[in-house]
Amino acid sequence: MLLTTASKLVRIIDSFTEMLGKMISWLTLLMVLLTFTIVVLRYGFNLGWIAMQESVLYFHGIVFMLGAAYTLKHDGHVRVDIFYQKFSLIQKAWVNLIGGLVLLMPVCVFIFFISINYVLAAWQIMERSSEAGGLPLVYLNKTLILTLAVTMLFQGLAEVLRNLLVIISANKLTMNEV
Repeated sequence: MLLTTASKLVRIIDSFTEMLGKMISWLTLLMVLLTFTIVVLRYGFNLGWIAMQESVLYFHGIVFMLGAAYTLKHDGHVRVDIFYQKFSLIQKAWVNLIGGLVLLMPVCVFIFFISINYVLAAWQIMERSSEAGGLPLVYLNKTLILTLAVTMLFQGLAEVLRNLLVIISANKLTMNEV
């Protein structure tokens, strides 16, 4: 029962992260097209708008902050794997489980709590760009810090549960062989 619930929770979190990652990939294309447009307007027609340039920074923030959980799901984060690459599936599951519980999840909780007052202050004053003609959405951009922490925490939970399931299923196989 507990294993079924854990497996179902992993699938739900993975589905959400996958959907978010697919949406982010389209934003990446939009960001590239916008950057191209800015360059053409600036150097081809000597035109430029601060809001348009700032929007590229906002897109970067969205892509990196919301794409981090997708990258984690697909095991795309940088890892020093001098030993890890030679580990068995069970050993890798143990490393990932301990790393998720001891490093990833506490860091996500820390980022969330250390950033909450910063983000709330931006929302209280509806913080705007300090540049004339800039975007009036700085408070939304700062909110990405909290969404990073939450999405990484949930995907971290899925990874911890996934590795726990690998360890438990391997132990069951070992027990059946004895």
